[in-house]
Amino acid sequence: MSERITSFQDLRVYYEACVLDLAIFKATKSFPREEMFSLTDQVRRSSRSVGANISEAWAKRRYPAHFVSKLTCADGELQETRHWTGRACAFDYIDQAALDDLNIKCAAIGRMLGKMMQSPEDFT
Repeated sequence: MSERITSFQDLRVYYEACVLDLAIFKATKSFPREEMFSLTDQVRRSSRSVGANISEAWAKRRYPAHFVSKLTCADGELQETRHWTGRACAFDYIDQAALDDLNIKCAAIGRMLGKMMQSPEDFT
């Protein structure tokens, strides 16, 4: 039997979003200085927004349309993160193995978000 979820912090998808956020932060520490206010900032902000939108969704879970809307925002930020990490690989700031690892994390989070969006009533 699974434990009761009492907070967004109990959600596995939130935990995985935080793992992704930390992985992005660590990867971007080695980006060139000239990227600090462009690519580095963009990918950090989008990756951080995934967890933030999940936490906001949790607060709106009593209203399925609002809940799904915020989860959709989380998924949008996740896809933006994938875009920016792809560009980082194209610019040789991260290697293909690092990109593959980040994409695996993103795909797992995306699947979890999708399941939540399909069954919002499970979270009321």
